[in-house]
Amino acid sequence: MTPRLALDGDLDTDVAIVGAGLTGLWTAHELLKRDPGLRITVLEKNIAGFGASGRNGGWCSALFPASTTALEKKHGREAALAMRRAMVSTVDEVGAVAAAAGIDCDYERGGTIVFARSDAQWRAAQHEVDVARGYGVDALELWGAERVHARDARGAVYDPACARLHPAALVRGLARTVEQQGAVIHEQTTVESWQPGLVRTDRGAVRARYIITALEGYGATVAQSKRRILPLYSLMVATQPLDDEVWQAMGIAHGQTFSDGRHLVIYGQRTADNRIAFGGRGARYHWGSAIRSEYDRVERVFEHLVATLHELFPQLPPLEVEHAWGGPLGVPRDWHASVTYDPDSGLGGAGGYVGDGLSTTNLAGRTLADLVTGRDTELTRLPWVGHRSPSWEPEPLRFIGANAGLVAMTAADAEERATGRASLIARAMGGLIGH
Repeated sequence: MTPRLALDGDLDTDVAIVGAGLTGLWTAHELLKRDPGLRITVLEKNIAGFGASGRNGGWCSALFPASTTALEKKHGREAALAMRRAMVSTVDEVGAVAAAAGIDCDYERGGTIVFARSDAQWRAAQHEVDVARGYGVDALELWGAERVHARDARGAVYDPACARLHPAALVRGLARTVEQQGAVIHEQTTVESWQPGLVRTDRGAVRARYIITALEGYGATVAQSKRRILPLYSLMVATQPLDDEVWQAMGIAHGQTFSDGRHLVIYGQRTADNRIAFGGRGARYHWGSAIRSEYDRVERVFEHLVATLHELFPQLPPLEVEHAWGGPLGVPRDWHASVTYDPDSGLGGAGGYVGDGLSTTNLAGRTLADLVTGRDTELTRLPWVGHRSPSWEPEPLRFIGANAGLVAMTAADAEERATGRASLIARAMGGLIGH
């Protein structure tokens, strides 16, 4: 696609947004709903949705990187429940806004199935449902083995608070929508730094009363935010379209997403045209938080993803990988997403979604819009507002720690297969990843 025009010299605006991913675009959309007269300029190094916003697994879910239990320990019960309720309602909000704007992104709210494929996973699933019932927020269901068709499944947890969608279609449609509202998007424009009232780019300076940074994993490429976020790669494959009979044998309906209870995360969806879009972690972290296009493709990871699909669903026919891709997601040091805004300086931002950003970005955009326009709302009182994650350690500690975490999650899965009990390794790691 042809990039939008780059910035052409210095510019004055009311709001400068750094990054044309979902966080930046939702913020622009919500600000213009509240004040259509605002001059909003969105600055993007590549094209709108180039990063995780356009490449993710298409789960518009109520997942937040820090669990409700972890949020309760840190912020208190009522704050944790308010966060969970906000996330659940955001799933429907994304679908409603997309429909109203005429964005065809294959949105279908079919829920998520998380298979429990070992005794340890089944006990964890039962505990998760019990905890959710105790909070009284979720409508999680515990499915027995007779309802699921994954190999060795004892059952599954079904969470209705998730929709399947096409992420690139959503972010591109949202970019067109904010332009129709009056915002200006400058692509092929690299932001070099920002300070109160001023954004410096390779194509000129932008003066603005309000500056919102929305870079997610790409924040690691800018000196002043380099240690605030760690770019961790996740990779995906998309198969050939499969017959309806195959999907019926898998037990996955249209609109549903799926995973299982392993510690090294996997995620899949049935696309609108009947493909399996399937991804997972496993690609290593690169020294110095480097982000390069060649890291988007790791053949051994792609091969592992296909093998995992066959292991998960032995009823599958031979699979052809017609598309394969990857990219970095953003991980804060405490795995706790945040929204920040300082009314004195006019600086704000959001991020740290750890791969759970497809819906969370919408909540961030609505929250930032309330903060910038000076509103005191339920959103501005949520516990992620004002949260400050610590910085990541300098190298080589960052490199050692990030890659050791990947090894530990792989080892935790092997430990549970061998012992049949919940992993001690995973328990030891839990405090480091917000659980």
